[in-house]
Amino acid sequence: MGFSSTARTARTARTAARAATAGVSAGSPAPAAAAGAGTAPSGADAHGRGHRPRRERQGAAWVFLSPWVLGATVLTLLPMAVSLYLSFTDYNLFDPPSWIGLRNYAQMFTEDPRLLRSVGNTVLYVLVAVPLQLALALAVAVALKSMRRGRSFYRSAFYAPSLLGASMSVALVWRAIFNDGGTVDNLLGGLGLHLGGWVNRPGWALLSVALLTVWQFGAPMVIFLAGLQQIPQDLYEAAEVDGAGRWRKFASITLPMLSPVLFFNLVLQTIQAFQVFTPAYAVSAGRGGPADSTLFYTLYLYERGFTASHMGYASAMAWMLLLAVGIVTAVLFRTSRSWVFYANEEAG
Repeated sequence: MGFSSTARTARTARTAARAATAGVSAGSPAPAAAAGAGTAPSGADAHGRGHRPRRERQGAAWVFLSPWVLGATVLTLLPMAVSLYLSFTDYNLFDPPSWIGLRNYAQMFTEDPRLLRSVGNTVLYVLVAVPLQLALALAVAVALKSMRRGRSFYRSAFYAPSLLGASMSVALVWRAIFNDGGTVDNLLGGLGLHLGGWVNRPGWALLSVALLTVWQFGAPMVIFLAGLQQIPQDLYEAAEVDGAGRWRKFASITLPMLSPVLFFNLVLQTIQAFQVFTPAYAVSAGRGGPADSTLFYTLYLYERGFTASHMGYASAMAWMLLLAVGIVTAVLFRTSRSWVFYANEEAG
């Protein structure tokens, strides 16, 4: 009895399993079709709804970008376009501009000897101020890196002059320091060197302006310090094992590993040096003296545009300055391939 009951139960279970399998197999197309029919509209809705959020996100992005776009257009791109147009005109700020073509550009190279003098002064200033500033910034950064205590204090103290920037107040104080009877004159006089005020001597006035730029070495110093902290210490330890001295490690490890940072500072400071204006204006009282020794390009541009009211000519000078800075920057990038070393570049 027990065995027959168990057999019947097993047969009933097998029959139910076959019926369920057959039912699923027979009924599967309909549910699948129903599911397929139902997913198409929902997919279309999802597709339709998928574009709205993307457009909304783009709209939100433009809303946040609009202040910058508006400022760049109104304060940069539009003035540049107007300046480019004025460079081909004769415009004196009072009468409507009159089109003269390339006459302003031709006059710069053929009829204006003071412009060539301003170019020479600017190039000399760049060649003196930029290397001295970078050398001092690198030396101070190397000294700060080896300090154990007070690094943060000295870093802030050396960076402070850069925060002041090329302000008129600092330039006026600098003029007083290098003037007749000033601090530098008294110090040199105590040493038996009676040179007088530097700002009144044609051979020394440009150097006094360059020293003001060198004094503001804080920004490149901080960048150098950040780069020095990224150099692996293992390289110095391996060099010490090989018997390398301090100068050998500096020349063979520090400078090559720091060359990208040095290149960045060189480009940045060179571009800024070509645009120097405030120190020369303050030291020379806006005249570029003595004997045009501090007549930098931007100071002469200001004189022609706002003192002589030759705004068309000044606009042409501005575009020539932009072209010159662009050429110098391109040359620096071109020559950097031979001396800038990047740690992640493949050998060969």
